[in-house]
Amino acid sequence: MMAMATLQTRLSEDLKAQADALFKDMGLTTTDAVRMFLTQCINQGGLPFQPRGKRPNSETLNALNEKNGTSYKSVEELSELWK
Repeated sequence: MMAMATLQTRLSEDLKAQADALFKDMGLTTTDAVRMFLTQCINQGGLPFQPRGKRPNSETLNALNEKNGTSYKSVEELSELWK
């Protein structure tokens, strides 16, 4: 039998409760899910998904789309937008 190790992590009670409920609905414990995650990290040589930041809100997306394709002649000209 292989030796076992303990992994501890700190997270909010709310996050733990949500994760516990999600995994329970899938027929898993949180320990099972963490073990599966770590196994996939090892098998794939990295994270088993592409990390992404938060999606910009609609106001930010609209502002980016409005300026999409706009070019500036200098850094100073671009800097004027931020004043």
